[in-house]
Formats: sequence, structure tokens, C-alpha cells
Amino acid sequence: MDLSIFLILLQDGVINGAIYALLGLSLVLVFTVTRVIFIPQGEFVSFGALTLALLERGQTPATIWLLLALGVVSAVAQVWQGRRTLSARRVLAIAGTDLALPAAVAAVTMLLAPMKPPVAVQIALTLAIITPMGPYIYRMAFQPLAEASTLVLLIAAIGVHLALTGLGLVFFGAEGSRTEPFSSAMFEIGSLLVSGQSLWIMGVTAALVAALGAFFELTLTGKALRATAVNRLGARLVGIAPSMSSAIAFTLAGFIGALSGVLVSPLTTIYYDTGFLIGLKGFVAAIIAGLASYPIAGAAAILVGVVEALASFWASSFKEVIVFLIIIPVLLWRTWGAPVVEEDDH
Repeated sequence: MDLSIFLILLQDGVINGAIYALLGLSLVLVFTVTRVIFIPQGEFVSFGALTLALLERGQTPATIWLLLALGVVSAVAQVWQGRRTLSARRVLAIAGTDLALPAAVAAVTMLLAPMKPPVAVQIALTLAIITPMGPYIYRMAFQPLAEASTLVLLIAAIGVHLALTGLGLVFFGAEGSRTEPFSSAMFEIGSLLVSGQSLWIMGVTAALVAALGAFFELTLTGKALRATAVNRLGARLVGIAPSMSSAIAFTLAGFIGALSGVLVSPLTTIYYDTGFLIGLKGFVAAIIAGLASYPIAGAAAILVGVVEALASFWASSFKEVIVFLIIIPVLLWRTWGAPVVEEDDH
């Protein structure tokens, strides 16, 4: 390996790490607010990438039917759970967000998809289709279990992952797809050749991280999410609804997952189950951060990307194994450093 090869691998690692950073931040956000280890995060990546690929071909993506179905189930679940206390205004709000919104998105998609609209419109449609699935899945699968243990929530998350993976196979088939890059420009920096798509990924990632930082620091909703993450009971006592904070967290997770799929799909062929492996690498970063620290999760994601790129050169057959081995010393260190808590006998 010479310097030029090392720089190429470093560039690939940083670009992939930027995607893992987005997913790692999303996993940390969902866990701190809801205690859910969101295993299906990767399915949002696959759904986003493959939905955009279908729109590029002028086809109507089948994910609009999933959006409609999830909206109906979410509406029914909310009405049933609050059947004794729901006001007319609340029922109208549920009808608007869970029924009218998916119907409008589906209608616009069916109208525009055959026309092959500009790339910006296709991306906007993709995000509009995939993002609402986050809160719908929360209300359907996790809100009824809000007071359950973390283990129960993990089992529910695995069930949702398996269901979405099966639906992905039905919607998109076993063939993979790759979308057109946002830019075909190439820039030469010394001996390194940088693609326009790589710059798009870095720019969008940096902008999204900055926007999330401003959202948490400057907006009332962001501060409510932070309060819920620190102390759910305390947040409830000061008038913050944990269920609303959780739905917002899942909405952000859905948006970040779909956007990650849109960004990564020009770089590699995406299959219906590819997102799971991508999401797991974001999960490695989140675990290194203790599922608590956003800056550490972002830095760890870049580390994961660089390790993966270098491993692909030295031992390509074992690169996935090497990436996941990073978790072991971190877990051992956290285990040894954690105080021992003895349960009282009752």
C-alpha cells in the first residue's frame, strides 16, 4: 500500500462513515427518547434508495400502499387507545396526519411518477413517502409497549425488522438497483480524485448535523426531546407528552434513514435487505457512544468507515467481521468500568 492508495481508502472510509454517522445519530436519538433499539433503521435506508430508483424509472413505488396501510393502522390504534378521552379536535388531527396525509402523498406520487419529474422532485417524493412510516410504526408497534422493559422493546423491534424485510422483498423483488449520482463532476485534489457525489454526501451530512444541533438547542420541540431523553417522568410532570416526543423521534429517524438511502444509492447497488447491514454499522457507532453521546457516535461512525475501507484492502473477505469486532473491546471496557449494582432480595 502506497500513499495514494491509502488516501483513496481513507476517502472511501470517510464517505461511508458519514452515512454511518447519520444512522448512528438516529439510533442514539430514538434510544434516548424511547428506550427502543431501532433495529429496523436499515430498512428505511433500503426503502428510500429503492423507492427513488423506481421513481427514476417512471414507475409508481409500491411503498405508497405500505404508507397508506400503516396510516390506517396507526389511526385505528390511536382511536382505540384513547376511545374514552378523545375529543373531536383530536380525532380530526388523527384523520389529518394518519389518513389525509398518506392519501395526498400517494395521489401526488401516482400523478407525477409516470412523468419522470426532476431529481429534486423525486427525492422530495421519496422522503414524503418514507418519513411518515417512522411515527406510524411507533404508534402501531411501540407505543402500546411504552412502559415495557428494554428487552421487550428490542424483541418488538426485531419483529418489525423481519416484517419490513419481507415486505421489501415483495415490493422491490430480489434484484438490486442503483440510482443516478447527483453530480457527475470530478475534482482533482493533489493525487486524489474526488467525485461530486462524495461532496454531496459530506455536504448534506454536515448540513443535517448542524440542523439537528440547532433544532435541539434553539427550538421548543428540540428541548422537549432532550428533556424526555434525560427524564421521562420529569418531562411528563412539566407538561411534555412522552408519546409526542417519541413520535417526533421516530419521524426524524424515518427522515434520516430515507435520506441516507437517497445519498448512498448512487455509490452502491442496494437490495431489499442491504439496509440492514448498513444500519448495523451505524449501530456499532451508537454502541461505542454508549447509545447516549451524539458527538462520540459521529466520530465512531467515521472510525468504522475507515476501518472498513482499510480492511477491504488487507482482508476483504473478513472486512465485516473486523468492523463488528470493534464492539468487543468497547463492551469489555464499559463492563469493567461500570459499577456493580446488587439487587435487593425481596
